Amino acid sequence: MQKSNNWRRLDNSAKIFPIASSKKYSSVFRLSAVLNEKINPQILKKSVEMVLKNLNSFKVKLKKGLFWYYFEDNNKKVIIEKEKNYPCKYIDPKTNNDYLFKVTYYENKINLDIFHSLTDGNSGIIFLREIVYTYIELAHPEEFNKKLRIERKISNNTEDDYLKNYNKKSKNAKGGKKAYILKGRKLPLSAIGVIHVNINLEQLKSKAKEKNVTITQFLTACIIYAIYNSNYKKYKGKRPIKICIPVDLKKYFKSETVSNFFSYINVQTDMNNKNFLNFDNLLKFVHDDFNKRLTKDEISKTMSSNVKLGNNLFIKLIPLFLKLVIVKLSYVEIRKYTTTTFSNIGRVGIIGEYQKYIDKFLMLIAPESVEKIKCSACSFENNLVFSFTSSLESTEVEEEFCMKLREEGIEINVEGNGVHDFISEN
Repeated sequence: MQKSNNWRRLDNSAKIFPIASSKKYSSVFRLSAVLNEKINPQILKKSVEMVLKNLNSFKVKLKKGLFWYYFEDNNKKVIIEKEKNYPCKYIDPKTNNDYLFKVTYYENKINLDIFHSLTDGNSGIIFLREIVYTYIELAHPEEFNKKLRIERKISNNTEDDYLKNYNKKSKNAKGGKKAYILKGRKLPLSAIGVIHVNINLEQLKSKAKEKNVTITQFLTACIIYAIYNSNYKKYKGKRPIKICIPVDLKKYFKSETVSNFFSYINVQTDMNNKNFLNFDNLLKFVHDDFNKRLTKDEISKTMSSNVKLGNNLFIKLIPLFLKLVIVKLSYVEIRKYTTTTFSNIGRVGIIGEYQKYIDKFLMLIAPESVEKIKCSACSFENNLVFSFTSSLESTEVEEEFCMKLREEGIEINVEGNGVHDFISEN
């Protein structure tokens, strides 16, 4: 249940992010809504303020305790600005009135950058969707007057559902080998290159059905295939290509929390196995590996291992200043077990009356020193947007990915934030 006083504990996943994060590793993801009209900043500010009155679980700031960080109510004014920086950058509390999210706009796009301690991508979409609904209602009062506005139930439940659902007797999940790490020159000045691949969703569904796989499985195989052909071969890779896939635990356990409630699976592919050079063989392996790992029992093992670690009495009693040192060192090591992350939050459902005002939704994840490229996807209507965020100068992985989709007969349209165009011209 949500606390009645003005502070609350961080959930089990949220605990790690303030300790492990820095300006170099922001732990920030971005959700964006692209509308069919230019954004009015005054209306946007009013929309966010109205939404925060109902979704007050997001109206918090981060405070240091003796052993852990915790949330406290934040009554400062929210800041709305024109987008002027790269996405997913570290959110500095001092310049953001202590809020753990940042709302910006550019032309017809609303951006919501969220520090991962606050929530996960699925609950973040609820927050963004409410901002979009409210913005459309205020921008079009003739269509959405108070009598006609659709009532929407919004949960403010911040219960830590990890603690409620983990199995104390569950065996710890097995570890694995260190992963292949993408190589290449990094972009200067901590720049982040963004490439959005707009994919015809019907054609993608049809292709996945033809291959007897899910959309996420098909796209995961395309990522592995692209990394192998563009980076792994070039740098004579030896370690397995490992893709971290976040998993929404609400699909496996009953939950209404707006706090973090996700786990993950790791798809590990030994690309020295020549069978995988054939895409259909690779796809079958990915399909079978997903089915093996995406069971409630396997998901529970990973979740329970993490909860038991966080509940370990020795770890609990380590003062925060020591945790900062220990966790930062161990977290850097842990990241070496993943080549990249691919998060697909799926379809963003929108009430019919509001759909005509919206073009698409986007999701971006911050790249970092080890995972130099991150991948994400979300869909709206007949368009799935697959997004790359990268700290590398080269776009060979992205180009190979697009070539594979076209080779499979899927129509795509590619756009970016101009970073790689600028690099190629200078």
